[in-house]
Amino acid sequence: MTHGTHALNATHDAPRADLRGARRASRPTVRRRVATATAVAGAAALVLTGCGLQPATSFVPAADPGSIQRIDDLPDGAHITVTSKNFTEQLVLGKIAVLAAKAAGFDVTDETNVPGSVAVRELMTSHGADFTYEYTGTAWLTFMGHSEGIPDKTEQWEAVKQEDAGNGLTWLEPAPMNNTYAFAVRDEAVSELGDIKTLSDITKLPVSDRTFCVESEFNSRADGFKPMLKKYGLELGGSGDNGIPTKNVSILDTGTVYTATDRGKCNFGEVFTTDGRIKSLGLTVLEDDKGFFPAYNVAPVLDSATLKEYPQLEDVYDQISPKLTDAVLQELNRQVDVEGREPADVAFDWMVKEGFITKP
Repeated sequence: MTHGTHALNATHDAPRADLRGARRASRPTVRRRVATATAVAGAAALVLTGCGLQPATSFVPAADPGSIQRIDDLPDGAHITVTSKNFTEQLVLGKIAVLAAKAAGFDVTDETNVPGSVAVRELMTSHGADFTYEYTGTAWLTFMGHSEGIPDKTEQWEAVKQEDAGNGLTWLEPAPMNNTYAFAVRDEAVSELGDIKTLSDITKLPVSDRTFCVESEFNSRADGFKPMLKKYGLELGGSGDNGIPTKNVSILDTGTVYTATDRGKCNFGEVFTTDGRIKSLGLTVLEDDKGFFPAYNVAPVLDSATLKEYPQLEDVYDQISPKLTDAVLQELNRQVDVEGREPADVAFDWMVKEGFITKP
């Protein structure tokens, strides 16, 4: 799975490229910024059409202020452009961002549903958009070109915040949700496997119980399956007590891992921690107790000039971030991917439930 691939709640940008472009000498006008965003979104719509997909609408339900109040003395015509990638979680987060900005009194251009991380990143670094929700690990590994992620969530966020300041972007406080790799076991097998809770507990199991379902990309990544096993003292293909025979590993297509794990094809399936199928299929995520996987906490990222002009935006989005936990995103993603609900409606209902906005 890759961040930016729309395969249910697929995430994680595998390609690594330095996308830092030269910043513009002066901040574009609102007209220029909207034109830039519209041009990128137009290209995105063509890509979607070519793939036989329908682009999501920019519709969000009408909402009144709740705990997010209209900003006092906000000038008429105050405007921001919100963008997001085009997979489930990003669509939901994008609509949350749009609803919050509208409740605060802004005229919002909704440029969510842009295919791929590269296009969204270029919108932000070219200052054609003002706001996006981005993952710390994605920025560090994919956009900034670092070879290894930082497992400590706070250190990873501080590192991307510092580096992106030079690109004219400001990272606000991150959410608790950490959409990183993990391994999960079907709920009913937890007790059968010695009440397993952590990845380290796998080493205590008989070799015959160490069965895995992984996708091909994860199996070959430099930060994927084999290095993870090594971190936990296990060896793929090894014949000793720490071994995992190759016959114990099933390489499956994206999306199949979840159902295969649920049906008992393997005991341990590779997942993403905020995927809605974890909840709907009854899977238990094991703790990465040795901190192997990089942190992929999501955080609001704003154009620094926009934030300087409207510093109240920090308070708006800082209200929301603490509520965005793994469990919350699992549920919101599930409503879209399993129930087939519209991301905008899912975002709206959650915002109302949390009191950030109210129904008109």
